[in-house]
Amino acid sequence: MSERADVTAIVLSILVALAVTAAAVLLAVTAQPSTAGGFAREPTCAEWTDGCVVCQRTPGGTVCSTPGIACTRAEPRCLRRDGA
Repeated sequence: MSERADVTAIVLSILVALAVTAAAVLLAVTAQPSTAGGFAREPTCAEWTDGCVVCQRTPGGTVCSTPGIACTRAEPRCLRRDGA
């Protein structure tokens, strides 16, 4: 194999590794946060968090923020109750 072919193979390998990493990050960011159902059995809780994601009940359903890049999940806790 020529030196040029070696360089091309290395560059392609790096590009594939970057594409796989980007796909994994995209899947992690777009995945439904685990706290979305955190207070499903507690209908009076209108907003809750696990320290990484904040979720709210809306007329259209539950909506959650995306987690920060370096968060540490904790036990979900209610931040706001309906009517409060």
